[in-house]
Amino acid sequence: MNKDTWINDLEKLEPGTIVVFNEDARMPVDREDCVALGMPMTKMARKINPKLGRLISNMYYVGALAHLLKIEDDSIKKAVEAQFKGKEKAIELNLRAISEGRSYAEENWDFECEFYAESREKDPNSFLIEGNEATALGAIYGGINMLSWYPITPSSSLAESVIGWLPELRSDGEGGSTCAVIQAEDELSAAGMVIGAGWAGGRGMTCTSGPGISLMSEFIGLSYFSEVPGVIWDVNRVGPSTGLPTRTQQGDLTMLYEASHGDTQHIVLIPGSVDECFEFGWRAFDYAERFQTMVFGFSDLDLGMNRWETSGFEYPESPMDRGKVIRTQEEMDSIPNYGRYRDVDGDGIPYRTLPGSGLDPILYRGTGHDEDGVYSEDPQVYHDTMARLRMKIDGAREKLPEPIIREEEEKQVGVIFYGSMENTIVEIDDMLEQTGLSVSTCRVRALPLHSGVEDFIRAHEKTIVLEINRDGQLYGIIRKELPDDLVTKVSSVAYSDGMPPRARVYADKILEEISGGES
Repeated sequence: MNKDTWINDLEKLEPGTIVVFNEDARMPVDREDCVALGMPMTKMARKINPKLGRLISNMYYVGALAHLLKIEDDSIKKAVEAQFKGKEKAIELNLRAISEGRSYAEENWDFECEFYAESREKDPNSFLIEGNEATALGAIYGGINMLSWYPITPSSSLAESVIGWLPELRSDGEGGSTCAVIQAEDELSAAGMVIGAGWAGGRGMTCTSGPGISLMSEFIGLSYFSEVPGVIWDVNRVGPSTGLPTRTQQGDLTMLYEASHGDTQHIVLIPGSVDECFEFGWRAFDYAERFQTMVFGFSDLDLGMNRWETSGFEYPESPMDRGKVIRTQEEMDSIPNYGRYRDVDGDGIPYRTLPGSGLDPILYRGTGHDEDGVYSEDPQVYHDTMARLRMKIDGAREKLPEPIIREEEEKQVGVIFYGSMENTIVEIDDMLEQTGLSVSTCRVRALPLHSGVEDFIRAHEKTIVLEINRDGQLYGIIRKELPDDLVTKVSSVAYSDGMPPRARVYADKILEEISGGES
């Protein structure tokens, strides 16, 4: 119970909320539309142990909740014993406080809670894991050769998870590792190292958050224009500037899609679950090398740093996709008039050679260049190069993870969303359908957009783009890429306050948008 925020917290509660509070804090509970249940927790705790009374008093809340939610004593006992691990005195004191809290609630509260916590057996085939750790495991199974990183919340645990798993999963058998780890002096250096690894034929990755992406921008442009593969994971926190480092948001999407100066366009993978964090962790390297470009993974603090349930990951069974790499002189000779940036196959993707292969040229250029990699400022050459780069990235649309679509028979309202909104969308959907609306959903999992997104919009009377930011960033991207006749069918519901999405907030805003802005 935080006295400094008590009044503010009370004001934000929904009508009907059950408020369990410590009467000894002597704070007002001026909400007649809520159920207020008080208990003299501090006094009771001090009777058990005067010195530790303030600490033990928190356990009376546990007893109160155990009573309200009908949680069995045995379950509480197991949880306390697991928490204090053999500290018998602590276990005894806390269990006594919990028992007294339960007894007080039973004897003094004339209230029957309609909710309860149902006991069930743990599924032996499921476990909890953070999104960042799942991504780290995916990267390891995807063949990461080099991790460069600079600590920043909330991405640090992704790098730390890679480091933690390397001794078990990537040992060279002689006390070393098959993956180099370098803590860089700053984010710019970390991005440069990723490009160095890609140039050398390795699979390099770094992880950061929005401020780091801002600093990496110039190297991101170098990767795009010189066509060096690499992977960057952005675990989004609230911006701009330092922002709210321990809160969540989807505020970096536009920045990732068009990072760096000049005309750029990047592949962005957007997981919505820990299973997809793992999958996209390894797929990112395949896409980077297939399309010879920087590929972004886009997560956020909510998905990345919280634990979510999974029944296990699907491990990659097919060989790594190294893209168009020439490995022998015979392969080189089979390409007429080979040039590092010549589009031989008509898909915008050139062939490359790797250092150590003995094949020339090993060439990448960040300045203006022609198909042979020779410096050029010729207007037509530059225009053709930029057109080819755009065709290359556009060609990824149908090869990236498809949107996950759930369509109703009556296609009245479509909701497009992405990322960690996946954990709230079912509740939002239920709330909307309780009003009589027929609601379909489309979860975008990658940029550039798959053609299925346009088809989804065309099929519905009205489409809402739902996202956790202020400006409607995916909405802006969709509008820019849609045919003119579909633009008016799409509306934005964008809201961000740093907290994980609450279903009621977004459902109400969708209803307001559908009704034409009338509250």
